[in-house]
Amino acid sequence: MKQSNLIRLLLLPAIVLIACLNWYCKPSSAPVSAERTTYAGLSDSAEYVGMQTCSGCHANVHSTFIHTGMGLSFDHASQKKSSANFSNHPLVYDKFKDFYYTPYWDHDSLRFKEFRLDGRDTIYQRVQTVKYIVGSGQHTNSHMWESNGYLFQAPMTFYTQKGKWDLPPGFENGNNSRFNRIIGLECMSCHNGYPTFTEGSENKFSLVKNGIDCERCHGPGSIHVKEKSMGMLIDTSKYIDFSIVNPAKLPIDLQFDVCQRCHIQGNAILNEGKSFFDFKPGMHLSDVMNVFMPVYEGRSQEHIMASHAERLKLSKCYVETMKKVNASISEKNRPLKPYKDALTCITCHNPHVSVKNTNSNIFNTACTNCHQSNEQKHCTADKNLLQKENNNCVSCHMQLSGAIDIPHVGVHDHKISIPVKEVNKDAIKKFVGINAINNPNPPREAIAQAYINYFEKFGMGIEMLDSALKYLPVNSSDEKTKSLPKVVQVFFLKKDYPSVIRYVESVPNAQTLLNKKQYDNYFAWSCYRIGESYSQLGNSAAAMQWYAQANQLAPLSAEFSNKYANVLASSGNIKEAKRIFAATVNEHPEYAPAYSNLGYLILSSEGNIPKALELYNKALALDPDYEQGLLNMAGVLAVQKNFDGASKYLKKVLKKNPDNAQAKAALNQLSKMK
Repeated sequence: MKQSNLIRLLLLPAIVLIACLNWYCKPSSAPVSAERTTYAGLSDSAEYVGMQTCSGCHANVHSTFIHTGMGLSFDHASQKKSSANFSNHPLVYDKFKDFYYTPYWDHDSLRFKEFRLDGRDTIYQRVQTVKYIVGSGQHTNSHMWESNGYLFQAPMTFYTQKGKWDLPPGFENGNNSRFNRIIGLECMSCHNGYPTFTEGSENKFSLVKNGIDCERCHGPGSIHVKEKSMGMLIDTSKYIDFSIVNPAKLPIDLQFDVCQRCHIQGNAILNEGKSFFDFKPGMHLSDVMNVFMPVYEGRSQEHIMASHAERLKLSKCYVETMKKVNASISEKNRPLKPYKDALTCITCHNPHVSVKNTNSNIFNTACTNCHQSNEQKHCTADKNLLQKENNNCVSCHMQLSGAIDIPHVGVHDHKISIPVKEVNKDAIKKFVGINAINNPNPPREAIAQAYINYFEKFGMGIEMLDSALKYLPVNSSDEKTKSLPKVVQVFFLKKDYPSVIRYVESVPNAQTLLNKKQYDNYFAWSCYRIGESYSQLGNSAAAMQWYAQANQLAPLSAEFSNKYANVLASSGNIKEAKRIFAATVNEHPEYAPAYSNLGYLILSSEGNIPKALELYNKALALDPDYEQGLLNMAGVLAVQKNFDGASKYLKKVLKKNPDNAQAKAALNQLSKMK
């Protein structure tokens, strides 16, 4: 081969790559956008192609995006990823649960040690390896551990602004779930690129990405990639390229919904038949979910960590610029980026560039474009203060303060306003209702579910359940059928088991209606609640049917399989109960109840004390306060006539739960046998 031909051959891939990188800048003379008016990514045939595919043509954007908070939102636990301090920090102590925590590196593995002391003696410890670090490190690093594909939150978070280790948000004040808080789709679908979820589980994933990716804001890109590879190019300075979403060219409500998918933290209620996978840029968020927040009178300045979009919309700056832009838009005058001159999220935030690398003048310019603060036309602050703050509008009008839901962090309140000199922190908050942030007219069933969640997930008063019932129509047969799972949930949470059963038995074919697999396992939980209600009323045969259906709909739920096996054992089907317990500990090797129950079954059916002790010890190594495990251990020691040892375990139960009647009775009986 001649040298010139060889050079041409070697250069060919580079020429193709350059052409690919430049396709966006070299438009076709015959735009195909005129033939399409809806985004290709909204089609059911559109598929996600992954960020690496996007980077092939958009290398420059990709190279900066991966350093943003979104790009750094999630990754494997490594010393490079971690922002934490691992030396000279105090132990984290949970005074409510009496556990100490400390993090450390074991070569390249991050480990968390949980332990308990009696004086200076360590009487319990558990070490868990951290698999993933969540968060860019601008505010926090939270941590996840993994077992057989199941993801859980670990009980330590590093708060970077204060350089402090502490319990994660929601683990404080006696609510420490230790290593047991499941990480489901709702968490993963905001803090990371879309994972591959294993149906029939609560928190099992076969594929987890490393960071939020391009397609979360631009939509699935398979059709876009196909068209560009075929040379179907668009002059994007004149037309909308409907093969991919550019949020800046969306109508304002859809533009905000792209951001609000994750930046309106709240009580997210999915619409019927929807999942957390279903939102795509270019859609209305309310077509997939409604996000609720409680409304209070008093302390209006309080806000939560991810309330940026909601708070911005409360700003006079947003309202006035939106009025001005809307007044200028008409059928004949609709700019390609119609809201470029309004105050939106992307006025100040380039989503492709880290906020750490964004010059503060960009934020100030957004203010001075309207307010001309250099002439002090609008700003009434003292000139000396202005000079001290370097004429920084944000420092006064978007004050840095704590979020009410995340400790040890400071975030800028995005409700741009005249600063309040004094805030009465002791003012009493009066609850006045709930509000759907992203939908002025949410469906009644969504409001009902929101009230249910405020009781079950957020710990608000039982009156939330009464409010939920008011929004659930139950007059006609169709209404009763449609409201079935929610009414069941309300009465179950009220512990009104007779009402659960009466309602279920008033709906024809209730068991058939609830026989459908879902990502969130809502029907499976309905079956479980109905089974529990029958069990509480002593109807074990009916309970068995509903437990079996819950287990069939969500066979990878440890709680469902454990409960079903318990009922099978109680009915005398020891062989099948053993099989399910054994399968459960194999699938969920960190689930204490299954070990304890399998040990009890082996002891009671086979008299195999060594095996039972082995299983009980495994359960208590995972959870030293697991009451049934402590009771079972006391029972086997009593069988061995080790009454002192049995008493010791019963006293452990009563130390944690003084009202445990079973432990009281057993301890009283043991005292008579000594």
